[in-house]
Amino acid sequence: MPRFVRFSLLLLFALAPAGRAEEPKPADVQALQGLVEKTIAKAEPSVACVLVSRSDDYGLFNAAPADEGAGRLGRFNPPQQYRPGFPEGFNETDRDREMRRLVQTLDLSSPDVVPQSFGSAVVVDADQGLVVTMAHVVRNATKVYVRLPGGGSWADIHAADPRSDLAVLRLLDPPSGLRAAKVGDGSHLKKGQFVVCLANPFAAGSRDGSPSASWGVVSNLQRRASGVTSEMERPGVKPTLHHYGTLIQTDVRLALGCSGGALLNMDGELIGVTTAQAALAGSEAPGGFAVPLDAPMRRILDVLLRGEEVEYGFLGVQFQPSQRPGGAGVLLMGVAEASPADRAGLQRGDLVTTVNGAPIHDNDDLYLQIGIALAGGTARIEALDPQGRPKTCTAVLAKSFTPGKAIASHRPPARGGLRVDYVSILSQRIGLGRLPQGVAVREVAPDSPADKARVQADYIITHVDGRPVTIPAEYYDAMAKASGAVELTVTNLEGRQDVVKLDLK
Repeated sequence: MPRFVRFSLLLLFALAPAGRAEEPKPADVQALQGLVEKTIAKAEPSVACVLVSRSDDYGLFNAAPADEGAGRLGRFNPPQQYRPGFPEGFNETDRDREMRRLVQTLDLSSPDVVPQSFGSAVVVDADQGLVVTMAHVVRNATKVYVRLPGGGSWADIHAADPRSDLAVLRLLDPPSGLRAAKVGDGSHLKKGQFVVCLANPFAAGSRDGSPSASWGVVSNLQRRASGVTSEMERPGVKPTLHHYGTLIQTDVRLALGCSGGALLNMDGELIGVTTAQAALAGSEAPGGFAVPLDAPMRRILDVLLRGEEVEYGFLGVQFQPSQRPGGAGVLLMGVAEASPADRAGLQRGDLVTTVNGAPIHDNDDLYLQIGIALAGGTARIEALDPQGRPKTCTAVLAKSFTPGKAIASHRPPARGGLRVDYVSILSQRIGLGRLPQGVAVREVAPDSPADKARVQADYIITHVDGRPVTIPAEYYDAMAKASGAVELTVTNLEGRQDVVKLDLK
C-alpha cells in the first residue's frame, strides 16, 4: 500500500468517534506521530530565519555594502561604545545617543532587534555555507543575517534570480556543525501525499532560530501564482515562472515569514521551498504554495549554487495572443530570421504540440518549457506543419530577456575589458526582426583595452582575430587564447562594421 494512503487511513482512524470498531490501536497513532517527529527532527537543524534590513544608515558606521549590486553585503560590527550593555558616559553627546539608537535597529545579530523584513531559508550546502531562500525575501537588502537553531551568521547574496524567485545566500561565518537538508525529488508528488513544513512565520525564530512545524497534504500540483509579487509585473509580462503554473499547493497554511521554508516529504527530504504567496497576494486562502525541487528547478538551483546568472531559453517565435480554440498546441504566427527556431526548421503556420516531451496546450506552456530548457540547451520540438503533417525539430536555444535584477557573485572575467551576452537579448530589447550573428557587448570596463579602443555597450562582435563567435562562451574562449594585439570585428546598431584592435599587453 502506498505510504500516503496508509497515513491517510491512520489519520481517519485517529479522527473517528470513540466506540467505533475502526478505533485505532495506540501503536498505530504512536507510529504516525513518531514518523512526523522524526521528519521534523531530521530537517530542523537546517532551517533558518532570515532577517533583512534595507536601511542606508550602515554607511554611518562604514559598513555599507561593499557591492550591493553583486550581493556583497558584508557584516555589521558596530563600535563597542554603541553596543547594548556598554556603560553610558556622562559626556555622551547627542550624536552618541543617536548612534546608539541606530545600532539597536541595525544590528540584526542581536536577538532583541526586530527586523524590517524577514523570511526563512534552508541550508543546502554545509561545506560552503549556502542556504536557499526566495529572492523577494532579500530584494534590495543592505544587510542580511541568518539565524539557525545552532547559531547565526551575517550573509552575502551569493546569487538571486527574479524569474524563479529563488536566491542563495552565503554565510560569512557558518556556525559549527552546520547541517544541510537532504534534497529529494519533487517531480513525482501526488495529491494527498503527506508533507511537513518547517518555517518561521512572523519571524518566530528570530531570537533562537527554532523553526515552527506544521503538516498536511499536497492539495494540487502545477498551480499558478496570482497577485502582484514584484515590480516587474506589467501588461504582457508575467513576473515569475510560477505565474505559468509550476507551484505545489498544500493545505499547510503559510503566513508571512514562511517564504523560503522547507517543504519535506515523510523521509525528511527537501522537496520544495515554501512561498507565502497567498499572504503576499492579500488572499485569505487556507493553504499555501511551494516551489517544487523537480528536475527543471534543480537545474536552476544548481546554477544559483555556483553563483551564476540563470539564463533562460529563447526560441524566437511569435504566436497568437491567446490559446488556440478547439484543441491543444500553439500556432506560430512568425519566426524571426536566423533565430533558434528558424535554424531548427520551424516556420510560420506550424502548430507546436510538445517541447522536450511536455505537451503544449497554450502559450504559457510554450513560454515555460522553452524557458526552463535554459540558454545553450536544446529543445526537441514536435509540431504539425500547415498541411497537418508531423515534423520534429531540434533547436539550440538562445537567451531570453528577463526583467528585474539578477545577482551573480561569479561572473565571467572581462576579457579585453568586455563582458558579452547572447545577441538575442539585444534583439528583444530593441526589436530586431532578424537575429544578427555574433555576441552583444554587455559591459565595458573603464580604462580597459576595449575602453581605450572605444568599444561601446550594445556593439555586436562577430569575429575575434577572424574567428566567428556566435555565443558568449566562444568569445571568452577565443579571448583567453589571445595575447598581444587582438582584432575584433564589430557592428554598431546602425549596421556599420569596423575592425578594432585591442592591446592585451
